Amino acid sequence: MNTQSHSSLALFSPEEMAEADRLTIAAGTPGYTLMTRAGEGIANVIQEMFPDAQKIGIYCGPGNNGGDGFVVAQLLKDAGRRVRLALLGEAGTLKGDAALAMADWQGETESLAAMQGDHFDLIVDALFGAGLSRDLSDTAADLVRQINARTCRVLSVDLPSGIDGRTGQVRGVAIRADASVTFHRKKPGHVLHPGRSHCGSIRVVDIGINEDAQTSLNIRLFENQPALWAAEFPKADAGQHKYTRGHAIVLSGPELATGAARLTAQAALRVGAGLVSLAGEASALRIHAAHLTAIMLKSVESPDDLSRLLSGQRIGAIALGPGFGVTEDKGKLLDACIASDKPLVLDADALTLLSNDTSNRLDVLAGRTTPCVLTPHEGEFKRLFPDLSEIDSKVDKARQAAVRAHAICVLKGPDTVIAAPDGRAAINTNAPPWLATAGSGDTLAGIITGLIAQTMPAFEAACAGVWLHGEAANRLGRGMTADDLDDGLFDVMRSEAWRASPND
Repeated sequence: MNTQSHSSLALFSPEEMAEADRLTIAAGTPGYTLMTRAGEGIANVIQEMFPDAQKIGIYCGPGNNGGDGFVVAQLLKDAGRRVRLALLGEAGTLKGDAALAMADWQGETESLAAMQGDHFDLIVDALFGAGLSRDLSDTAADLVRQINARTCRVLSVDLPSGIDGRTGQVRGVAIRADASVTFHRKKPGHVLHPGRSHCGSIRVVDIGINEDAQTSLNIRLFENQPALWAAEFPKADAGQHKYTRGHAIVLSGPELATGAARLTAQAALRVGAGLVSLAGEASALRIHAAHLTAIMLKSVESPDDLSRLLSGQRIGAIALGPGFGVTEDKGKLLDACIASDKPLVLDADALTLLSNDTSNRLDVLAGRTTPCVLTPHEGEFKRLFPDLSEIDSKVDKARQAAVRAHAICVLKGPDTVIAAPDGRAAINTNAPPWLATAGSGDTLAGIITGLIAQTMPAFEAACAGVWLHGEAANRLGRGMTADDLDDGLFDVMRSEAWRASPND
């Protein structure tokens, strides 16, 4: 994946955004010009989204976010809106561009108390932006609570005040906005929870950040959208046959725990793997045989049986974990998979076997040269990487786990993070709440396995799998179960809108 070709999906950390500002200013654009462009963009969004908001209260903070608020106030006043503005802190403490913006404000700068009892159609939160990295002071926290208690609509400048722009965490208390306007690119705090749930509708305004500055920053974090991976998605070619489209192997659990592996196998087949086989003990295969037609069954009674099966040249990927079991015998089968030269997708019980292991199985996994994808939810991640689980940034956690395991880490949740050992990472934003249902993760493992079996690169396959999984659930709607996901996935796979080419 050429990261520079996906610059529109880039997510800028607060530090990277500050550096992009600095480089743009150094290249000849005055900082106050950037601030006035930001204010103009915000004012335009207000005119568009809140055309009926005649009485507007603007709360400005002590930094450049507050400076943006002063610019917005003047523009709205010039447009005929009734604007009142209050400053958190002393006017004399404003510096640089923020001080210039305050000097250009042709209205009164009021106290917080003076505006407390007034009614507004809209409040503009220009207190703190994405750079916030500590808990709000008592005064600021009280003001945020007062704003949240109002019944009027709220628009936040850059990011709702109280949200950490790097991690998305709430710093004590945070504004709950109806809309947020940010500049140049989104920040991690816009797409990571709980920050995402505070932002409302997000608009990104172009303020003229120098593109050369962005290139020099080498951004490695992206919002997960089809443009990130569609060019690598397996193409439909008239010259293909089932053997050239990859053979995916899914390891089955025991006879009374076969459903999860079937969900995985069906998903692998649905996304285009030419062949899919369920492998397991004869007693389990008899259960599978009553449910399946297009998926093949392979008898595996021992690690040696499995090793012989995996030696086949046409096998493109192995999925292991859903409903698998965590006994010592299952651990030996996991070892046989790790010892193979085939790409792996490890989920559910396979992750438990890794975390329970005392023979350095994770270290052996990290020494493999073929791709591996780990798909833990937060609880599994904590058991597998206990020393990483307390890191405050979900992106940093996933990245460090990816490096340690030398694997793609898919850290699941409403804001799933996909991270590669080389530092690339993506945050998914399309998963609906009803995707949190039993068996959903088994289907995700199968989607990723089916794509890798078709030789899609592992990072892109994981990103695509997570997005397709979410899109399938969105098309199904509330009330869906994991059994329904195959129908939703079929609908997504038939759609051409998200593909790199309509002929794919």
